[in-house]
Amino acid sequence: MNQIAQQLKEKNIAEYLIYMWQEEDLIRANHCEPEEIEANVIARYPEDQRPAMREWYGNLITMMGEEGVREKGHLQINKNVIINLTELHNALTSSPKFPFYSAAYFKALPFIVELRNKNGKKEEPELETCFEALYGVFLLRLQKKTISEATAKAVEAITSFLSMLANYYDKDRKGELKLDE
Repeated sequence: MNQIAQQLKEKNIAEYLIYMWQEEDLIRANHCEPEEIEANVIARYPEDQRPAMREWYGNLITMMGEEGVREKGHLQINKNVIINLTELHNALTSSPKFPFYSAAYFKALPFIVELRNKNGKKEEPELETCFEALYGVFLLRLQKKTISEATAKAVEAITSFLSMLANYYDKDRKGELKLDE
């Protein structure tokens, strides 16, 4: 795993997932070709980091091919993050010990429902919808496009909710989260 991905995975699982989706798109933009990744991405890194980067991108390219996500979709390692977060989310919302988390979720829920209706993916996990919204806004900002007030409001609620979930995920990973006491 590259250093940035490793640090994000340890620090903030939500930022890690967005970063990994960006890496998937970066690989796709380079036609899943190691030579293009070498020229357009790896060449920017210091010489001593390049072998590790070649291996990392090579592994991602191989996985994308094997998992059939060269054109679209997400790697299983990234889907697993959504699955793990969904399990924690379900535990948090079903526990009376986390009313602030439940409140953040219910504040974001109307936006989640609206997004799922708009994108036609009603069967998609709610958290995936949330991350898609954040990733979409991230891409719009990269392109210096304006974001409507309604979108900004939705993203604010979703960001707050996911930030709380990521924080609980970190606590759970460190053994500091007591769900069943």
